[in-house]
Amino acid sequence: MISSKPSKQRKLVYNLPNHLRYKLLTARLSEDLEKQYGIKRISIRKGDSVKLMRGSQVGYEGKVVEVDRKRGRVAIEGLTKKKADGTPVYVWVHASKVIITKLDTGDKERMDAIERKRKMREEYFSKKSPKEVS
Repeated sequence: MISSKPSKQRKLVYNLPNHLRYKLLTARLSEDLEKQYGIKRISIRKGDSVKLMRGSQVGYEGKVVEVDRKRGRVAIEGLTKKKADGTPVYVWVHASKVIITKLDTGDKERMDAIERKRKMREEYFSKKSPKEVS
């Protein structure tokens, strides 16, 4: 990004087109998945299982039901609150406040992307000297 002014940074994020917003919807992988796939972060998709790490529902685990790119938030199965008339509605959680505990691996393109990211990460760290890595 060009400017260092916070207001301009916010404006760029708010005016970002929808097809680029998926990059903002990334979350950390759990330690097990990080070791298994060799990457630290990946974009959240419907069907992933996540664990809340912040807020009043810390530790809650569930499946992602819906992803809202415009607001940068996800809805988690079972995490609801009741409206005044008793109708349950999803509690939307910011994508950065969750950890992915189980990936939805049904999509071949996603698995290719994971492999591509893993290779890039390995190449990057193989070029660095041991001093720079630690």
